[in-house]
Amino acid sequence: MSKEASDLARAAADELRSRTFDAFDVALVMGSGWVPAADALGEAEVELPVTELPGFAAPAVQGHAGTIRAVNVGGRRALVFLGRTHLYEGRGVDPVVHGIRTALAAGVHTVILTNAAGGLRPETQRVGDPVLISDHLNLTGANPLTGATFLDLSEVYSKRLRALAREADPSLAEGVYAAFRGPTYETPAEIRMLRTMGADVVGMSTVLEAIAARQGLGGGFGAEVLGISLVTNVAAGLSDQHLDHEEVLAAGKAAAARMGKLLATVVTKL
Repeated sequence: MSKEASDLARAAADELRSRTFDAFDVALVMGSGWVPAADALGEAEVELPVTELPGFAAPAVQGHAGTIRAVNVGGRRALVFLGRTHLYEGRGVDPVVHGIRTALAAGVHTVILTNAAGGLRPETQRVGDPVLISDHLNLTGANPLTGATFLDLSEVYSKRLRALAREADPSLAEGVYAAFRGPTYETPAEIRMLRTMGADVVGMSTVLEAIAARQGLGGGFGAEVLGISLVTNVAAGLSDQHLDHEEVLAAGKAAAARMGKLLATVVTKL
């Protein structure tokens, strides 16, 4: 990580703390269609546009609100990002992970990453099912780490946090998340490749943020990461339906109550 990126994250965290809490326990990044689930976490004590903090740009994707909330969830101070920057927006890698680095600079030790994903296992998955991310395939061609920065990724997604999530909802399945750069949806041939490689869900986010969270800021240990995908559509070639972003948002809205309760329970148990 460059000094410029680190300094920008610390500046954003300083401004954030001056307007919200003096420190945060957990950060949640809400994916496409997850905004209604964020509402279930509780009323925000403070909500502000991300563009009022250094280094943030307005989201370019429908379903991402472009605000940050400070919420007290069961005694835990939660930083909730309603939206994210995606690699396909063309701004580069640092803007994609700037929110995570800001959260770390604000004292966060736990990061919960959510996303909307295509389901690769229709024989066991249904639209609206959440999937705990156990591992990932980074097929974006990018990485937030540069130079000789060697980071152990044998447990990117915390086993402890996944166990907490299953305590809250024993029906939760686990799976491998494959990330492409986007913005095109995957071809049927790519979906067949991913199934062969062991992927269970596919999307266009999360992995770069997870790596940045595990790296931490300025050396030392990074944050624990919990990843949750919401299956919002069946992947290309596995059904007769065409892929549509409106379908993604509708599936997120339909699952909002269950997802919000899950997130609130997990945050309280941290």
